[in-house]
Amino acid sequence: MLGGIFSFHSSWKNRQDDYTTKPLPLQCTSLNFRGFQFAQAMLFAIEEINNSTDLLPGIFLGFRIYDACGSIARSVKVVLTLLNGNEINASPSNTCTKHGQVQAIMGETSSSPSAAIATVVGPFHIPQISHFSTCACLSDKTKYPSFLRTIPSDYYQSRALAHLVKHFGWTWVGAVRTNDDYGNNGMATFTETAQQLGICLEYSVAFFRTDPLEKIQKIIDVIKASTSKVIVAFLSHMDMDVLIHEFSKHNLFGYQWVGSEGWIFDSQTAATDKNNILDGAIGLSIPKAHVSGLREFMFDVKPLNSSNNDLFTEFWEELFSCKFKQSNSGEIQKDCTGHEDLAEVKNSFTDMSLMPIFNNVYKGVYAVAHALHAVLHCNKTCDINVQLDPFTILQHIQKIHFKTKEGDEVYFNENGDPAAKYEIINWQPRKNSIVDFVTVGLYDTSLPSDKQLNLNLNKSLIWTQNSLQVPVSVCSEKCPPGTRKVLQKGKPVCCYDCLRCAEGEMSNITDSPICVRCPHESWSNERRDACIQKEAVFLSYEEIMGALLTGASLFGTSITTVVALIFFKHRKTPLVRANNAELSFLLLFSLTLCFLCSLTFIGQPSEWSCKLRHTAFGITFVLCISCILGKTMVVLMAFKARLPGRNVMNWFGPTNQRLSVLGFTLIQVIICILWLTISPPFPFKNFKEFKDKIILECALGSVVGFWAVLGYIGILAMLCFIFAFLARKLPDNFNEAKFITFSMLIFCAVWITFIPAYVSSPGKFSVAVEIFAILASSFGLLICIFFPKCYIMLLKPERNTKKNMMGKGAPKSLQK
Repeated sequence: MLGGIFSFHSSWKNRQDDYTTKPLPLQCTSLNFRGFQFAQAMLFAIEEINNSTDLLPGIFLGFRIYDACGSIARSVKVVLTLLNGNEINASPSNTCTKHGQVQAIMGETSSSPSAAIATVVGPFHIPQISHFSTCACLSDKTKYPSFLRTIPSDYYQSRALAHLVKHFGWTWVGAVRTNDDYGNNGMATFTETAQQLGICLEYSVAFFRTDPLEKIQKIIDVIKASTSKVIVAFLSHMDMDVLIHEFSKHNLFGYQWVGSEGWIFDSQTAATDKNNILDGAIGLSIPKAHVSGLREFMFDVKPLNSSNNDLFTEFWEELFSCKFKQSNSGEIQKDCTGHEDLAEVKNSFTDMSLMPIFNNVYKGVYAVAHALHAVLHCNKTCDINVQLDPFTILQHIQKIHFKTKEGDEVYFNENGDPAAKYEIINWQPRKNSIVDFVTVGLYDTSLPSDKQLNLNLNKSLIWTQNSLQVPVSVCSEKCPPGTRKVLQKGKPVCCYDCLRCAEGEMSNITDSPICVRCPHESWSNERRDACIQKEAVFLSYEEIMGALLTGASLFGTSITTVVALIFFKHRKTPLVRANNAELSFLLLFSLTLCFLCSLTFIGQPSEWSCKLRHTAFGITFVLCISCILGKTMVVLMAFKARLPGRNVMNWFGPTNQRLSVLGFTLIQVIICILWLTISPPFPFKNFKEFKDKIILECALGSVVGFWAVLGYIGILAMLCFIFAFLARKLPDNFNEAKFITFSMLIFCAVWITFIPAYVSSPGKFSVAVEIFAILASSFGLLICIFFPKCYIMLLKPERNTKKNMMGKGAPKSLQK
């Protein structure tokens, strides 16, 4: 025997006038045709099974159906009645020919009554199969070991709703739920999943249809004060009916509703929405189903009139709007004949939109029948002597796997739940206030996670107020690439400001929580949405400064060459001979190299150019200073040789002069070789000087080697300056020592100022400073030492005579 517990009434009240007397039993009110529809679906399945020769042959299923009135207390009472076998307000359709134990219970419709029933029957292992109780809490087998259902758990529906909200970009939503197990547990899972997906709830309010109007008014005030435009409603259809009625009174329009299966495909709720508040709603529904023959069976209500049961009398009178006897209130009522035709009636009982739920009842009854078929070892006949044990039946129900006549697969997982699959439907208003429930997608948990939500893009969706544009519901507008989100203090994570990324950082996605620092060799562009290669900075020939320095270098080289030609042309004149022609030509050659070595500092640094520029500079300048030092020492020693007993010039002849120049230069060569061997200069990318540029420069390698090269040049320059200073009082006609003194003074001044300028100049400017020092010191030597002589040779040839060179006090050695 099967027990059926359905709510033929949607509410109740205590039958007492005050609180001074003992409360009387609950009085059921507000007849609900849906309960009768569910009962009819159960009876249809039982009758179909009893007429079958394949399933339970020779066995007739009996049934008892009770009205729970949507009350938890009454649900517990009727289930105890079923277990004890007592009769209380049972339906008149009891086909059992003998007393039988209840083997399974069908129902209840709502989650909270089902949880109460499951708590009672669980210790007895009596199977309970619900067709519409979706609370995820009922999947807990430690609390409800014998509970099963033919509708998916709200765990999947809640997650599906969160993914649906995320799909349309709604990150700022409100939530309304039924204040029972169904609404509270469903919304809890939705909230958890929404947070994982970056969705924020501006508010989450709960109510029950029996709550006072003051509480519903508070909910309306919360919604009015909110800024979100999307409302996720985890409500039963009865609670939604109440809410819509109050919304209509307060003209709350323009909200996009996202609904659970509790109301989203309910035609009665659509009919209640006279003011089109729910137009454009979107949500999840149980996939459409069809049970052949059920509609005709359900519409055949005449057998229900075969009993005098008060429940069905009330049902008949409500269905056909008639009375079996005159009302005491004096109202004019149509008399019931008991032979009314349902074809002339159009109400919620004749509405077949809940066929998927009827199908769930149908599958539940068949699940029990298949389990009994296995327990009774049925083939062509069944073993009626088998002692039926609820626990054994429960175990078989948990393992069943079959297909209905319509091809639907029926099985339960380890939690007693079926596979979760939902249709995504959209409320699309038509003419005459008719709403079409248009299927626009599917959510199937059996598919991979990235393919579970599938929307049909070929079908246009209609949104709130008949808009074709997807509503926007965000606390803050999306942050464009190039910015990052900064949370607003004291507000949810969906409320934020957009700050532009700092220099050197970028974000290339919308709503980026962080800005990513660009790699060393990259820098953020102006929009801060991409990293671009940093500009490589070095002193090049193409830029103005590089071109000017190159021109100056070539100009100095040309002038030095011209001077060399002038000296060569006048090489036999007294002036050239008196100024040590050999060292003069060697000095001019070294100055030419000094001018040319500055070109090695221009252009992109490479390994060979870094080594060449510093070693060439060091060696050519030492060669240059060595020549000047040799010339100065020759002049100085020539005049010192006039003292009695001195034969200094024998120790400083032409050979020794050449050897001194070679020796001084060789020391610098050795220093450079050691530098290049131990730690040579190398090309280096400097990221520190400029944030958005890369300075290509030559690292010194060994700092000691660099300063050793410079220091050695400085020592020679100081010696040269000292010798020239000592020779400053030579006869006026021979004034080369004065020019050398002045040239070395310029040379030392240039290189002393070079040091701080070089250290403090960034990037390519330090290279420019070094080139400038080389050119300035080279021009100083060229001009101070050679220009006066060229002036005499070209413009004052009369002074280029031996007599003039032999001025008073001039040594004979200079006369040659």
